[in-house]
Amino acid sequence: MIDVTNLCKSYGKKNVLSGAEFKVCDGDIFGLVGINGAGKSTLLRLLSGVMKADDGKIIIDGEEVYENEKVKRNIFFLPDDPYYTANLTGKKQADFYGNFYDFDGKIFNDYIEKFSLDPDKPIRNFSKGMKRQLFISLALACKPKYLFLDEAFDGLDPLARLEFKRGLIKMQESGSSVVIASHSLRELEDICDSFALIDGRKVKAYGKIDGELSKLSKFQIVFATETDPDRLPVECIHIKKTGRVIRIVARGDADEIRAKIEEMHPLVVDEIPMDFEDMFIYEVSERGYIE
Repeated sequence: MIDVTNLCKSYGKKNVLSGAEFKVCDGDIFGLVGINGAGKSTLLRLLSGVMKADDGKIIIDGEEVYENEKVKRNIFFLPDDPYYTANLTGKKQADFYGNFYDFDGKIFNDYIEKFSLDPDKPIRNFSKGMKRQLFISLALACKPKYLFLDEAFDGLDPLARLEFKRGLIKMQESGSSVVIASHSLRELEDICDSFALIDGRKVKAYGKIDGELSKLSKFQIVFATETDPDRLPVECIHIKKTGRVIRIVARGDADEIRAKIEEMHPLVVDEIPMDFEDMFIYEVSERGYIE
């Protein structure tokens, strides 16, 4: 388990994280979401022990992670732009990781074949997508207990994304935990159990995706005449009015919200399905980042 408490980090005078708190349970696939510059990459570096926090604690399996070799051996961190030396090949990179992890050459070779990669070719000659495929193959072959991924799906074609997701699910089934920071919210919804929303230097919300989605309801309402949205008897976090049509996102039980709206005798009340991307957009817009 990962337990993050009151985590703070600044770069000089720029405060990036302030009092961030959340937990990642064993076997979870956990998504980190937030606008650009929210601190997702910094948080992954702190979780992996690459960087030291200014304050707070990161406890992994009962121990602090920073400068703890025992804990770090259970972690594989794949940044957005992984480092490699000029003439390094995929095979030599695999040999290097074999010094630190229980590296499974069969898993590596299987993914290299699936992705049609040449392991004897210098990594510098790979395209961005090929580099991502190679390092994904390496990460999965290392079989870490904790896998931290920054923009994991960036540069992958649809088939590669599917193979990657299958690999992550296999890791989860074997007891590993995965933390993914990604701009692709639909990809995260497809695979993640839980999430944390980083906003204003803090973790503003975290929990099970299904549970958080159930707290929000989206409706399209049509009235016989133009109606002031402020008259709606529900707590709305988003309202859009187009003539006689009003779309809302509201907190609370969908049936209770519908019942209150129907007291105003609209012509139509339709509930619209919410997804993870909708939830992120409305949570962020509520805090004034977008309109």
